Amino acid sequence: MVLKKAYIQEAKKKVLVEEFLKEYLKSAGYSSMKIVETPIGTSITLVVGRPGQVIGPGGKNIKELSEILSQRFGLKNPQISVVELKDPFLDPYVVATRIGEAIERGIKYRRAVRLYLRRIQAAGAIGAEIKVQGKLTTERSRFEKYRFGYLPAAGEPKDRFVRVATVSILVPQGLIGIKVKILPPGVKLSDQIEVVEPQTQEVTSEQKVSQSPQQENKPEIGEKNESKS
Repeated sequence: MVLKKAYIQEAKKKVLVEEFLKEYLKSAGYSSMKIVETPIGTSITLVVGRPGQVIGPGGKNIKELSEILSQRFGLKNPQISVVELKDPFLDPYVVATRIGEAIERGIKYRRAVRLYLRRIQAAGAIGAEIKVQGKLTTERSRFEKYRFGYLPAAGEPKDRFVRVATVSILVPQGLIGIKVKILPPGVKLSDQIEVVEPQTQEVTSEQKVSQSPQQENKPEIGEKNESKS
């Protein structure tokens, strides 16, 4: 029972840390984190789009972040490492965050959604869907969906391959939710069929010449051997 409570407390702490980092590192293009408890402290790996903003000049920002995580969440000797996100347009949380930032700056939601949908497609995604919900143009709440390509909607392919993230923003007309789904490139689905062309083996001239003498002198069926008496 004690172990169960400790496990729940650790899980709650990780959720609180992640929620804090999402907001604290929003401008750095925060994507995800990984926390591992070690005998010498807490190892934290951050995946962000702009590592320079997290590290800061001379490592100033990352030192301040370590102190905040230690004091606010009680993490023991946090050791932070930063990994650059290879392609931010294939990360649904980064895309949803940037769409939200664009809407907060006054850009029309349709324009922002179509812009990032094109960028997701240019990044090589097999399919994607962006859903925007809230008081978009009137006092009545509604939603709009924009998508391209192929995107599994149910079953194991959806749970295993489709990346999903949701971000909420507060604008003067109310709360707006942005949900992004992306099927990344390189995914092989069970319903995909590959047609393999049959390969014909060509007999080269060298193979023809290399026939054995016995095979060359062997009479054909129906041919008579003639001998001189």
